[in-house]
Amino acid sequence: MTITPEQIDVWRTARSETQNLEFKEAKTQFDNTKLYKYCVALANEGGGFLVLGISNKPPRSVVGSAAFNDPVAMAAKLFKAVGFRVEIEEVQHPDGRVVVFHIPSRPKGTAYHFEGSYLMRSGEELVPMSEDQLRKIFAEGQPSWLDEIAKKDLSGQDVIQLLDTQTFFDLLNLPYPTDQLGVLQRLESEKLIYSVNGNYGILNIGAVLLAKNLRNFESVQRKAARVVVYERDSKLQTESDITGEKGYAVGFKGLVQYVMGKLPQNEVIENAIRKAVKLVPEVVIRELLANALIHQDFEFIGMSPVVEIYTDRVEISNPGKPVVPVERFIDGYQSRNERLADLMRRFGICEEKSSGVDRVIETAEILQLPAPDFLMEHQRTVVVIFGPRDFRAMDRSDRVRACYQHCVLQWVLRKKMTNQSLRDRFGLSERSGNTISQIISEAVQQGLVKNDPSAPDSRKYARYIPAWA
Repeated sequence: MTITPEQIDVWRTARSETQNLEFKEAKTQFDNTKLYKYCVALANEGGGFLVLGISNKPPRSVVGSAAFNDPVAMAAKLFKAVGFRVEIEEVQHPDGRVVVFHIPSRPKGTAYHFEGSYLMRSGEELVPMSEDQLRKIFAEGQPSWLDEIAKKDLSGQDVIQLLDTQTFFDLLNLPYPTDQLGVLQRLESEKLIYSVNGNYGILNIGAVLLAKNLRNFESVQRKAARVVVYERDSKLQTESDITGEKGYAVGFKGLVQYVMGKLPQNEVIENAIRKAVKLVPEVVIRELLANALIHQDFEFIGMSPVVEIYTDRVEISNPGKPVVPVERFIDGYQSRNERLADLMRRFGICEEKSSGVDRVIETAEILQLPAPDFLMEHQRTVVVIFGPRDFRAMDRSDRVRACYQHCVLQWVLRKKMTNQSLRDRFGLSERSGNTISQIISEAVQQGLVKNDPSAPDSRKYARYIPAWA
């Protein structure tokens, strides 16, 4: 691939650096060791381009680079240092010399390292890959847990008895076939079951989605969603602890209804009418439950998605660390189980890519609820959804978290956060402008948001964007 000045300008218009594109100024030089590490990290993330001579902050001016004046010799050094070939290309842009490193993707099932460190990027930093990520890479090419066999040597009638095939066709809005063979062929075409010499087997993905009773499948029974209700705002006293039995797809509607039925109620007055309102809206429960089921790490044995209901909040967790950093849940998307996610979308259970979390944040803003908290705990991903809380009752972390999420949501909607937009999010009047300014300043200090460089140089008209933008 030959890079043209026009391609350089296209890259410069990107709203942010991507998984496959990294900019560095490197006006005079660039450290060799740092170069080796970036090449390893980009290769581990699927390959891409490291571009020297361009500012890595918008508007990404071409500053020119004098680094690596002998690309052939540098390519030889790179190969000796990292063990794979990287093509180096000089591009004579009208505004200066740009150096582009074409970094190939790592081979499937292999992770590259430099001096023993398996590296990846995290924002502006290079960090070691986690054990979880390395395990996933080394397992590539092998059948995933979802594609392993749950039950085999079954008759066609056995399959029909074990799986809720009627609901499967209903969810896809398809007519139920007139004969058993039509049902089995459809399930096989979706790779939920398989056939060998007239016998059938059910794969884990078929069982975990469509099982009439998960306990009939030894490999998936511990993946059933669990709902725990506590009497107060701590774990000291448990009111109920129930584990589901149906597959995720066929039992999802009932799971949502069960959780909603267990939520505490608050009385509110609207238009002089008193009415009962659940602690958390159903749309929020629905989206986050779907996310927990879909994005869990099925490789963890004996762990399942859990819903914990307290008097003041709901916590929904799933096994495994997230594949997308928790601070990028709103704008980013990468599914750990893409085939499962695709089926759940086709069943109408979850939204299109990443829009579910957007809806959760937007709902919290419309109802002026505290911002949800996305956490990465030991081998688990947790989302905490809080019940109604007046602005005055929110602590500093609540307010700053809401500020950051509002800023990201505005960014996703192609808008920019302002003092006024954040006041509206909290339902505050113009008199609270100074309070809002303090919240924004705190978010800036914490490196969560930053001033929009394209905004007028005026505090009154200041706009803000995510720090990573």
